[in-house]
Amino acid sequence: MKVGMVTASVSRKGGGIQEVVRRSAIELHRRGSNVSVFGLSDEHAEEDCKTWKPVAVRVFQQRGYKPFGYAPDLLSALRSAAPDVLHNHGLWMYPSVASVKWSNLTHRPYLISVHGMLDPWAVTHSYWKKKLASMIFEHRHLTQAACLHALCSEEADAIRRYGLSNPISVIPFGIDLPLLGLRATTRHEKALLFLGRLHPKKGLMNLLMAWQRLQRDRIPTVAGWELWIAGWDQGNHEQELRAYAAEQGIECSVRFLGPKFGRDKDVLLRSVGAFVLPSFSEGLPVSVLEAWAYGLPVVMTKECNLPQGFSFGASICIDTTATGIVRGLRDIMALSADDRTAMGMRGRQLVEHQFSWTSYAEHMSSLYEWMSGAGPRPDCVSTH
Repeated sequence: MKVGMVTASVSRKGGGIQEVVRRSAIELHRRGSNVSVFGLSDEHAEEDCKTWKPVAVRVFQQRGYKPFGYAPDLLSALRSAAPDVLHNHGLWMYPSVASVKWSNLTHRPYLISVHGMLDPWAVTHSYWKKKLASMIFEHRHLTQAACLHALCSEEADAIRRYGLSNPISVIPFGIDLPLLGLRATTRHEKALLFLGRLHPKKGLMNLLMAWQRLQRDRIPTVAGWELWIAGWDQGNHEQELRAYAAEQGIECSVRFLGPKFGRDKDVLLRSVGAFVLPSFSEGLPVSVLEAWAYGLPVVMTKECNLPQGFSFGASICIDTTATGIVRGLRDIMALSADDRTAMGMRGRQLVEHQFSWTSYAEHMSSLYEWMSGAGPRPDCVSTH
């Protein structure tokens, strides 16, 4: 089976989506699929392509309006590679156009992983740009897909609410489990970590508002806690967050750590006592699964689409408002260190049992075979 994967970024700039595409490509290659990856250029692409080995990766230069990602050589490369199935990871950019043209020219199917991009908050953010893109190319891209891939049932529901009737496959991705015997040189049990893109959809401004209220109220269980914000800036959102922290006088307990990758990220996740994601919208957040993999208790919104975290007792549920975040943070801080550790280990067990790359690759392989006419429809696919 020859599989082509298209993604906006093959580098660290792609965040959680890049990691999902990279690990899934490697796992599918290990299982015997002939996988080729096609991505757009950025300042880290050449260096980060090395992390995809042994999967073949091609990067294409962009022209014109950069957010659109127009890469004139992408379509011809897809035709030359001649995959049996094309798997597009994302929406609203030129790879959508190239996928449709490739399919029309070759009469071969493509799959779209929407990665939370059709959730209600995501659709309304930059609404008019997306409305225009939908009219010009994205509606065609979505409706002509042989199948749409959702990471969880909540995302599948969002796809149906968007108005699409394509078959939908629900396949959660996997996560690699680190060894937990290794500990950071310095452990900060009262450090609460956010790790991810610094973008308005992550709810960070409301998190800072909640943090300001906790500091103002001087609650005994809050004493000594710090908020660590790690990640790459998007649209100068970090500057807005820093300005708010300074204005409210909380900068002494809020640390902006910048992007963390590789060993630096590993050390960071081993150093902190808890994790928070107050997001307005997610497909399936890699950052939460990574936090659980490191045995961290998590505070998150239901919009993170991981309800099993609440039922397993691995997470505390918050709403997206500052008031709701305050309640959740007070709850996690009121727990003993032993209770937080136990909560985190329940998350570790959840990841181990439900989010393996082996299971992801098995389901995705059967999906590709069905799409290409080489196998029956798998159980993970719904047509209604």
